Amino acid sequence: MMRSILEFDDSNYYGKKVLMRVDFNVSIDDGVIGEDYRIRMAIPTIEYLTKRGAKLILMSHLGRPKSSEKRYSLRPVTQRLSEILPVNKVRFANECVGSIAEKEIDTMDKGDVLLLENLRFHQAEELNDQEFSNHLASLGDFYVNDAFSTSHRKHASTYGAASLFDKRAAGLNLKREVEYLSMIRDNPIKPLILVVGGVKIKDKIGALENLLPKADKLLLGGATAYTFLLANGSKTGNSLIDNEHLAWATEALSSYGEKIMLPIDHIVSTSVNESSSAVVVEGDIPEGSAGFDIGIQTAQKYSSEIGGSSSGTIFWNGPMGSFEIPMFANGTINIAKSMALAFWRGSKTLIGGGDTLQAMKTSGVSEGEVSHVSTGGGATLRFLAGDSMPGLEVLDLH
Repeated sequence: MMRSILEFDDSNYYGKKVLMRVDFNVSIDDGVIGEDYRIRMAIPTIEYLTKRGAKLILMSHLGRPKSSEKRYSLRPVTQRLSEILPVNKVRFANECVGSIAEKEIDTMDKGDVLLLENLRFHQAEELNDQEFSNHLASLGDFYVNDAFSTSHRKHASTYGAASLFDKRAAGLNLKREVEYLSMIRDNPIKPLILVVGGVKIKDKIGALENLLPKADKLLLGGATAYTFLLANGSKTGNSLIDNEHLAWATEALSSYGEKIMLPIDHIVSTSVNESSSAVVVEGDIPEGSAGFDIGIQTAQKYSSEIGGSSSGTIFWNGPMGSFEIPMFANGTINIAKSMALAFWRGSKTLIGGGDTLQAMKTSGVSEGEVSHVSTGGGATLRFLAGDSMPGLEVLDLH
């Protein structure tokens, strides 16, 4: 059974050292934080625990550093947390284990927040090293995981250290993620519409195999659509194709063809860098050109399917094209606005994190205009596929 922080008496937190895994893996450019959604999603759990007198120790990774590279330091996150949290100061430890971290923790008072340095400055984190796990576990009295987006990894901070605590629980964000994604995976409110774009089919296969039997419609865009179009006998020109999974797309069309909607027109160009020469084509994509967005008719057709829904569930993962370039952003913008319309009309609308969150923001749709935005990318798809989630399993969430 899942145990969240809400199910423990406040005495478990008052004056106790609570070690909490968060995901502050955000973009930082020259010390300036970009999209801070993952930081903000951890705030309810942070406030809940600090208001109950916990000495809160936060740990996270950032990027994939090869060593203790300054550009991967979590120090800038401390400033952003200090701006958001109603506490006097968020402190920072220059290490995540060892004497520096221990000394900072020793001087903490009830309600204080301390952020540890990047866990991945130690290779032992990703190796789920036992000694490193022991060091992390020694820092706290109680363990909380509020990082759904890293819970598909069997790392020291998500699994090894967690397993050493007698008292461990899910944070509020992780609890919310599991509840929403479990609804889609196990018992979706019908009709269920899947909107899938992006590039990599491989990452989506498990989730699609699990969800397609339950789905009423699958709307395809992005490079994912070109692989399906080629499998369906269409000409795709120089569009990006996932040849490795072409056979899987063919099989999916054979089994679920009546549910799958493919683009009927496209925004094409000779290159993604030649957006000024982009044109709309219907049907086959000519040789020498590649598709970089769904066309106007397709966008209208998809928007009608999504925005016309006043009940049921809609899950969107992956942009419809190269939305970072204005000429190729129309399809994605239409999907995002249609998701917002469906939400206001009463549907459960869920966004699958990663590029999809950025696509939504670029389209001018706020987080408050959808039911739920997952902080996970790969973790979301893994969960929907029913794959192993070590960070959840150690909390007895399955």
